[in-house]
Amino acid sequence: MTVLDENTKISILSMRDTGPAPEAALVRDIIKRGLFVSPVVIGACAIVWGINGALSCAYAIAIVFCNFAVAAALVAYSARISYALMMTSMLFGYLLRLALVAVAVFAVRNLAWVELLPLGLTIIFAHLGLLFWELRYVSLSLAFPGLKPKPSKPASSKQTQQTESSSQ
Repeated sequence: MTVLDENTKISILSMRDTGPAPEAALVRDIIKRGLFVSPVVIGACAIVWGINGALSCAYAIAIVFCNFAVAAALVAYSARISYALMMTSMLFGYLLRLALVAVAVFAVRNLAWVELLPLGLTIIFAHLGLLFWELRYVSLSLAFPGLKPKPSKPASSKQTQQTESSSQ
């Protein structure tokens, strides 16, 4: 173990995260919720734009899921190296992911099955909707980073009464 004198300054940027990565759990939860609601969204697009709208919507949902997964992987991987690398990867990773979404759209924009309106609307509203939906389940506590812990089951009233009577 290295002993530091009292004048040594430690930069937070040189530190790294060695704890569990809550990003992976968050993204799994986002994708789980997205898979739950995606048949409804794809069905709505099929009703309005037909089969091409449904295919475009499904493609957009896949883009959104991949975007969230890449973001979580970047945070989880880079935080283990250093916080400075994590901040850099988030800034430039955002630009990279934005470019990848644009490339994914430009690559298929002229294909016969692509409807640009449902594709674009699904990309925008799926990102926003899933993030806002996930806000309800995120813990903003350092004690439980990531998802909120599930509430423990309350003891039945009979057990509570027995405990109270035995303590008297």
